[in-house]
Amino acid sequence: MKDQTTGLTLAPHSVQMDRKSADEIILTSALPLDPVVEHTGVWLEIWAAERPDHVFLAERSGAGWRELGYAEVLEHVKAIAASLAARGLNESTPIMIMSGNSVDHALLSFGAQWAGVPTVPLAEQYSLIEEAHFRLQYAIKKTKPKMAFVDDAARYAKALALSDLDGIEIVAALPTGAPRPVTPFAELLKGDAGVDLSAIHAQVGPDTLAKILFTSGSSSDPKGVMTTQRMMCANQSQMVSVLPFTKERSPRIIDWLPWNHVFGGSHNVNMMLMHGGSFYIDNGKPTKALFQNTIDNIIDKTGTFAFNVPVGFSMLVHEMEHNMALREAYFKDLDMLFYAGASLPQDVWTRLEEMAVEVRGRLPLMISSWGLTETAPANVMVHEHIGRSGVIGVPLPGVEVKLIPDEDMRCEIRVRGPNVMPGYLHDPERTAEVFDEDGYFITGDAVKFFDQDDPNRGLIFDGRVSEDFKLLTGTWVQAGKLRLEALEALRGLVLDVVVCGHDRGEVGLFVFPRPDHVHDDNTSEGAVIDEHLQAEIHHVLRKMARAASGSAKRIARAIILSEPPSLKDGEITDKGSLNTRKIITRRADLLDRLYDNEDPALIRV
Repeated sequence: MKDQTTGLTLAPHSVQMDRKSADEIILTSALPLDPVVEHTGVWLEIWAAERPDHVFLAERSGAGWRELGYAEVLEHVKAIAASLAARGLNESTPIMIMSGNSVDHALLSFGAQWAGVPTVPLAEQYSLIEEAHFRLQYAIKKTKPKMAFVDDAARYAKALALSDLDGIEIVAALPTGAPRPVTPFAELLKGDAGVDLSAIHAQVGPDTLAKILFTSGSSSDPKGVMTTQRMMCANQSQMVSVLPFTKERSPRIIDWLPWNHVFGGSHNVNMMLMHGGSFYIDNGKPTKALFQNTIDNIIDKTGTFAFNVPVGFSMLVHEMEHNMALREAYFKDLDMLFYAGASLPQDVWTRLEEMAVEVRGRLPLMISSWGLTETAPANVMVHEHIGRSGVIGVPLPGVEVKLIPDEDMRCEIRVRGPNVMPGYLHDPERTAEVFDEDGYFITGDAVKFFDQDDPNRGLIFDGRVSEDFKLLTGTWVQAGKLRLEALEALRGLVLDVVVCGHDRGEVGLFVFPRPDHVHDDNTSEGAVIDEHLQAEIHHVLRKMARAASGSAKRIARAIILSEPPSLKDGEITDKGSLNTRKIITRRADLLDRLYDNEDPALIRV
């Protein structure tokens, strides 16, 4: 049906709720699931035949763009697939991709999928930052690749020199400057006429392993998620089932989201491929150094869909307040605006709506979703106009959502469906741990109903159940939620905080201070003793404590840490978030000091 606000064809929310017991609720969608193709190659062949010259992949090249149409992409993909098959690569011999988004990265990925060879896209910082090389080495050991790709051998020279890559064929788009012998990417594009590619491609099906995507490792070592063709293809069908307007005109995006993450590399890339759309690679990012690239790219190539994280949208809104060329380009063809990763501040949402109406005269569909690397990613999605931020959506067709409520109707959420992974690579123990007795994936996340009496109003994300812990009294602490409250209250004083207190009598806080707010460099074995900063934090925490309704919500003590989170020691994930378990384990001595009432660094609330 046509939505009156956006003018787009949408499927309205249609949730079926089954209360199995007081301890279990099952949510499903009443909407039918669109047909699911066998593998991504089906889409590529369709569009290569129907719109051979339509741009599929593009990237900056000098002042202009390198643009490849569907027929040209298919030709390159088949040649790469033949080259890989000629080398004997198969489902058990992955290809590691060490560099970021690029046309050649995409061609290699699709060529590998055509031949049934999985790729392992990694965060480029694993290779570019020496302190993060341990992550690269971990991934090499875990996946045992037979080939590794970089776009620029000179830029990745230090990583390529690692002995861990001995015996692995290195392929580089720009081979000059490599510290070891490399194969030019152009060699793969030559193909191999001696290979029976049709026979090899015929073996690719729904259960073929397409990618190994590593989780961010926020609570443990990163896990290799086995991502099958079924997962990716089903997830696209699930989304088009509720967003039918995506089939009505060819979409176009200018997107920076990294392909080693499921949002950018599976959700966005495959959405363009499924619908015969155009993917323009944005060589910018929502950072001070690279944001200007994003501005220039959007002005040059307007999009019909916009995907981003909240900080990216916030930066765009700020820039569009005075940059009318950007505002006009951004909204003039925009059908859908999609955020994920965190809740979009309502003031940013409202300003985006206002600007859209000013430029185009109507609102785009503004929506969000929730998912994980293990679920390809989307499980629930908003698919009607709601006019507010914070709602993550309702179940997609084919997804079964199990909710396990507590006394406050905060629900642990588990999911089952064709988009859910078969397991973690070479890790049967952790695979067994994350599926319950009914086959639901235990996500570790928590949600609440927006409206208890109307499930069609959607779910709201409510932190991580897996981060929760019990105090010595047996009282549960919602650590993720409490951390966000503390960060908001301490905004301007701290970079981040870690909530502590497992099997302790009170909730405590590790504080990573803003360097410009440390007035006294007096440190004591990893802790900062700064009376002025301690007093400021004490004042904020006392105010929070007065409003707290119980011991589980009251931060009773804190300690300021002198050493920032360490990337080298695994305290920071590739997404930039904190690995709380690693921090607490590595700084066990500081945890003891946090609960020592005589310690001079302690802030006692």
